[in-house]
Amino acid sequence: MENEFLQIELNKIIETSNNNITVTDQDGIILRSNPNHWSIYGIEPDQYIGKSVYQLQKEGVLSPSIHAMVLEDKKPVQILQKTKTGRTVMATGFPVFDHNGEIMRAISYSQDQTEIFNLQEQYKGLEKKLVSYQTEVEELRGKEADYHGILYRSSSIEQIVKTIYSVSKTDASVLLLGPSGVGKSTFARMLHAQSNRKNEPFIEVNCSTIPETLFESEMFGYESGSFTGASKHGKQGLIESAEQGTLFLDEIGELPLAVQSKLLRVLQEKKVMRIGGKKERQVNFRLITATNKNIEEMVEKGEFRLDLFYRINIIPLQIPPLKDRKEDLPILINHYVQNINEKYQLAKKFHTSTYDVLTQYNWPGNVRELENILERVILTVDEETILPEHLPANFRSSIPHIEDRAASEINHVETEEHDWKTSIEKIETQLLKKASKHCKTTYEMADYLGISQPSVVRKLKQYAISRKL
Repeated sequence: MENEFLQIELNKIIETSNNNITVTDQDGIILRSNPNHWSIYGIEPDQYIGKSVYQLQKEGVLSPSIHAMVLEDKKPVQILQKTKTGRTVMATGFPVFDHNGEIMRAISYSQDQTEIFNLQEQYKGLEKKLVSYQTEVEELRGKEADYHGILYRSSSIEQIVKTIYSVSKTDASVLLLGPSGVGKSTFARMLHAQSNRKNEPFIEVNCSTIPETLFESEMFGYESGSFTGASKHGKQGLIESAEQGTLFLDEIGELPLAVQSKLLRVLQEKKVMRIGGKKERQVNFRLITATNKNIEEMVEKGEFRLDLFYRINIIPLQIPPLKDRKEDLPILINHYVQNINEKYQLAKKFHTSTYDVLTQYNWPGNVRELENILERVILTVDEETILPEHLPANFRSSIPHIEDRAASEINHVETEEHDWKTSIEKIETQLLKKASKHCKTTYEMADYLGISQPSVVRKLKQYAISRKL
């Protein structure tokens, strides 16, 4: 009776277990098992009792059979099984020995791990996506970070940066073109920093600042006693100083014709002769040049050597003025304001209306003018918040539609307030409400008001104005 009770108890434990418990004899014949679990192997409960695990393995139901391995190895075994139904099962088997040390049973515990493995695969997929996203984020941060001093959102600058990356590992001469103040020297430094010569000198020469009488000695150097006033030890020229590195000739359009001829010879022969010297010195450097002049016109006028032009114009890069890439202005303004505040330990900020004036201005002096004006205003304005009235008069007057629209609206503001900030806010509120009635989108509102679309969104939120007014 007790034996029968133990059998019932054992069967119940096996049936109700979360694991599939399977018991075979020494020949691999299945004696007991959890009936519900066998569905993952693709067979019905009445199809496994009395079956041989070797036969089930041959049929591909058990792939492989944990019991067959335990009976063969006579020791505990743990494996992953793949079923015909596409499931993944973790199985652990143990041998049971009699008093003579002979194997009499094999018991296994198995669990369906398919969901866990699916989650792991999903996690791996997410990790790959995360790496991809991180790469994209880094690229975006590269655009909005101070990367070698270049900050941009515009596609025109993005294309220039891509070109710099593609040519940086070569020694091809690069000619940077563009008006004063666009940051040509910054792009030159970026090119050097990405090149194979990045650990070698970067020698920058502004050709417009060295007197013509001294230019040759500065560029090519001189030997001792070569002319009156020369150092008795002689002097290495700027070209030699760039050995293995990069020589950046800014404003190359100012280079005297006599020096152009000698520079061309250096580029052709990779040798330089010091003034008063008798021996040529081998040189190896990468040349980058820049100018705000039209070199082709200078060539036509005989002011610049055609053969030298061909030498320096292998990779020409036209840097657009700030007025043609105004989408870069917000990030540049924020960057310089933050830097200037940190430099002078200040906490100045710009009113949204001031941002609008700054972003609409054409900036003839480009990035250099932008940085100069921001620093001047931050240092000279006592108030913590900088308003449009604090900017130089030419800024506001250069954007007549803002002045005219503000002037026309101010006559309709019914208020006794004389505070500038309060009055400006009332005018802005009226303008926004008026624009929201005439325009369907914030982009149309931006065109209507003559400000940027992000400014429209920011101001609508600031004044809690609904576009359905």
